[in-house]
Amino acid sequence: MAIRFQRIIPAKQILKRILPSPESANVPKGHVPVYVGETQKKRFVIPISYLKHPSFLNLLSKAEEEFGFNHPLGGLTIPCREEYFTDLACSLNCS
Repeated sequence: MAIRFQRIIPAKQILKRILPSPESANVPKGHVPVYVGETQKKRFVIPISYLKHPSFLNLLSKAEEEFGFNHPLGGLTIPCREEYFTDLACSLNCS
């Protein structure tokens, strides 16, 4: 009985996709990472509850127009100024 090495390589590739990267392991339960910025992106971790707020939905709509479903950084990419995003996050956190 011969061992087939062709199946080992795809299995490793599948495991790399399934297993969390060290960066994604730092996301607490109930939160999602987002990358914000117009040119240089900064990573934020926000509560999932923000995703249903109308102001945040507007940002997601803009992100969909610019990126579609292809987010090159692996998380949601939001094309807005960092200051605007932090102001929005603070207002959502206070409400």
